[in-house]
Amino acid sequence: MTGEPARVRQMWHLLEPLHAVLYYAPAAFEEAAALGYDTTERWASYFAWRAAPLGAADAREVVRTFHSFAPAMVGAYVPDGWATAAPDVVLAARLRAVDRAYRALFGDRVEGAEFAEAAALARRAAEAAGPGVPGGLGVANAPVVSGGLGAAKAPGATGGLGVAKDPGALSGLGAANSALPWPDAPHLALWHAATVLREHRGDGHIAVLAEAGLDPVEALVSFAAVGAAAPEVFASRGWSAAEWGAARQRLRERGLLAADGTATDAGRELRAKVELRTDEEAAAPWRALGEPGRERLAQLLGEPWLEVIGSGLLPSENTLGIGKV
Repeated sequence: MTGEPARVRQMWHLLEPLHAVLYYAPAAFEEAAALGYDTTERWASYFAWRAAPLGAADAREVVRTFHSFAPAMVGAYVPDGWATAAPDVVLAARLRAVDRAYRALFGDRVEGAEFAEAAALARRAAEAAGPGVPGGLGVANAPVVSGGLGAAKAPGATGGLGVAKDPGALSGLGAANSALPWPDAPHLALWHAATVLREHRGDGHIAVLAEAGLDPVEALVSFAAVGAAAPEVFASRGWSAAEWGAARQRLRERGLLAADGTATDAGRELRAKVELRTDEEAAAPWRALGEPGRERLAQLLGEPWLEVIGSGLLPSENTLGIGKV
């Protein structure tokens, strides 16, 4: 892959780990525990941290905007989590968590000129991903199913959770995060920009999956089938063995999956188109920043990226296919 899509994907790969430390850093679990969340496993705090920009969202809204999680799993944490701490309280705590996590990872450099420069560049890109500035489709105005990627939806296939039927009626996590106030501290502004940009990309990805006729569990099965991660990794999204198996059967009927669970040529082609269209949907912020700014930001992010990856905080395999797609 070359050209603009390659550059857009590179920026996602560089920024995603800087965002994701929130879900794994010891400081984040300590802040969550102080709010009253159960931190014996990570999901109670994960759903609170990530959903708080939506306000006191109900389970259906979180299923829609997160997309890949089984409704039963979401329902175990939402909306009950808001009884533990209100969204505004969670938002304040997540900035404290990021502040502590970044200071533990990067030390005094969070106060330095390079972090400030990176934050300013990333903010310029993120502000071009704000409400009303989608890359094209966006989660709010995506069709439930269309033939845009040439993959007809199989009769009886499930869907409709991931995108809105009424254009403009709903917004995604990118818009919700971009509507929040910008933190003053440069390292927190960098994290906030990374969050806006990754959620903006995710909103576009949901729309592209709808174009491809892939419902949430089919999207995971088809991604595992091209080697993005082992199927066991995707078990974290809470789908039952029966739901996973039914999705595999639907994909086999569409000629996208072989009997052994790996993707057919048609399945690989569809997933490649999905990833390319996702890059296209995520390109607007980087066009707005301009190539010199993007190149400089990539240079500035290189060392922090290496330190996060080398910290051991993040899992070596993830459901996003980082490093594999």
